[in-house]
Amino acid sequence: MSAPPDSSERTCAYDAESIRDEFPILAQEVNGKPLVYLDNAATTQKPAAVIDAVCDYYRNYNSNIHRGVHTLSQRATEAYELARAKLMAFLGAESPSEIIFLRGATEGVNLVSQAWLRPLLEPGDEIILSEMEHHSNIVPWQLLREQAGAVLRVAPIRENGEVDLRGYEELFSDRTRFVSLTHVSNALGTINPIRQMVASARERGVPVLVDGAQAAAHQAVSMEELGCDFYTVSGHKMYGPTGIGALYGRKSLLQKMPPYHGGGEMILSVSFDETIYNDLPYKFEAGTPNIAGAIGLGAAIDYMENIGLDAIEAHEKDLLEYATAKVSAIDGLRIIGQADEKAGILSFNLGDVHPHDVGTILDQEGIAVRAGHHCAQPVLERLGVQATVRASFALYNTRSEIDRLVEGIGKVGEVFS
Repeated sequence: MSAPPDSSERTCAYDAESIRDEFPILAQEVNGKPLVYLDNAATTQKPAAVIDAVCDYYRNYNSNIHRGVHTLSQRATEAYELARAKLMAFLGAESPSEIIFLRGATEGVNLVSQAWLRPLLEPGDEIILSEMEHHSNIVPWQLLREQAGAVLRVAPIRENGEVDLRGYEELFSDRTRFVSLTHVSNALGTINPIRQMVASARERGVPVLVDGAQAAAHQAVSMEELGCDFYTVSGHKMYGPTGIGALYGRKSLLQKMPPYHGGGEMILSVSFDETIYNDLPYKFEAGTPNIAGAIGLGAAIDYMENIGLDAIEAHEKDLLEYATAKVSAIDGLRIIGQADEKAGILSFNLGDVHPHDVGTILDQEGIAVRAGHHCAQPVLERLGVQATVRASFALYNTRSEIDRLVEGIGKVGEVFS
């Protein structure tokens, strides 16, 4: 293997150091060492612009939305719906009515499974997943299997962590009713050929949901280009607040779906004899929503777009290539997941050292990584491991931080030598 590029080399025209100054949490020390935050696949840190947007809402116009005629309610409603419009444009959807605000990507999968697919299923109908799915894109379909007698069929992956496209194609039958796939594997970083996989399903008249939780903050996405019927995102993985996310749904499908939750806001009128449900998207947004979260997500979208998704993707690709070359030179280290197309996620194991021990020692060096099964046990078992250490990169990470990671791994080796 060729020598890794010098850490002094920087991605042209991308100033990560200036970007870091906009994230207050990154300035702290952990265990007496400057923080190196490499757990971005679990959650991203928040820029001051997002924190300020949330605080501004609570300080200056905190009010419930849609119902009030007073000034604060109108301001809150305008900011909330502006965030929806921003997310619509960010995802390349056709209408704000195709964007449903939810608690996160997980709730989006559950909404589709229960409101779209469950009423259509007959015992023996099939749902296609892949071996690399997050638990959030497995368990809802298992619940549907128990409720409606559905059959889950699982597309295999290869040893390098790529989906086996031929195996995927062979799963389709005249009983296939739905496909649900991750865009980017949270455990391996594999970027799936989603356009091709969606096209294969839709040629057969099968709707597709794409779990975009690990993709939307790291590359430009377009619903028109992907061609999927549903797409889920989580705000906290997009530099926004926790507890907020969204489901994109093709309008023609959303109109056919019954409500997922019942309560206020999702109704036009209620009597004890009859309830008339609200129009899209409000039919699926029962109760008072996470107003501050949506406003914060809107600010996060502004922030990412100001930097540019193409620039972010190029920067993180540079970090991944640099980190891969660096850690590949470490004796006894095995990278888990070596697909040709990867996002900024590097999972590895170090000899016989348990990943939790690696993570603990790295934490003593001020380096935050994730250690465990990453809520993706099936894919790790497929690759012959129970857990990994996962370093995941974001727009504010630097090559010098990767050098710190390599030094930290060296200290793990010293402890267990």
